[in-house]
Amino acid sequence: MNRFVKTFKALKENNTKAFVPYIMAGDGGLECLVDRLKLLEKFGATAIEVGVPFSDPVADGPTIQRAGIRALANGTTLKNIITELGKARKEVNIPILLMTYLNPIYRYGINEFVEDMRTAGVDGCIIPDLPIEEEGIITALLEEAEIELIRLVTLTTPMERIQKIAGKGKGFLYTVTIKGITGARNEYDSELNQFLQDVKANSPIPVLAGFGISNQEQITDLTKYCDGVIVGSKIVDLFHSENLVEMEKLMSVFKPISKIV
Repeated sequence: MNRFVKTFKALKENNTKAFVPYIMAGDGGLECLVDRLKLLEKFGATAIEVGVPFSDPVADGPTIQRAGIRALANGTTLKNIITELGKARKEVNIPILLMTYLNPIYRYGINEFVEDMRTAGVDGCIIPDLPIEEEGIITALLEEAEIELIRLVTLTTPMERIQKIAGKGKGFLYTVTIKGITGARNEYDSELNQFLQDVKANSPIPVLAGFGISNQEQITDLTKYCDGVIVGSKIVDLFHSENLVEMEKLMSVFKPISKIV
């Protein structure tokens, strides 16, 4: 049983939801990545999404763009991120998810990328600029390495396509909650709650909502209709401002997975 399956099984049995924080590797220095992963696990993260800085991101808002620029200025590379994740795996028990783009993977070498992730103990990856029609270039290798490809759907994705995407993999379905880029939002489209319900009704794997989520009220409301949330820009901001008290408070909305797995 892979870490994602084990984790979501435990959440369901304990009637609680997932909280997946996103961080930008190399923001603040790559040497702090392991400690940040350990801290997020301590604060109650269900899994952690680790972003790879890239010069041409698809949907990153200003907060994550700035974090990526800082990380690139620190000399952060995909290879040394994976090396650090291998170190973290010795101390971090929850699933680790890597978010990157096709260009860095091609430059790295697809086979070497997958093998190095497997060796480092990475549980999944998100490749937002890889459509399902083209994912055959990497899926067989990921499946052999027991690494989950986490796929995304949006408010504009037709339900027939959502069903097709949701039928793949054993991880979770990343459901984008806004029609736009990442970043904190004060409100959502009126259609979102119904959309999340519809996606959940058509997905055999857990459904997590991401983009724009920044406070406990939003988390509590959205998780009435899905299995958990992914919080990015807010976590990135709190690490950058070193406001760990507020971060721990934000992440306390659900029972820590470490207490139930």
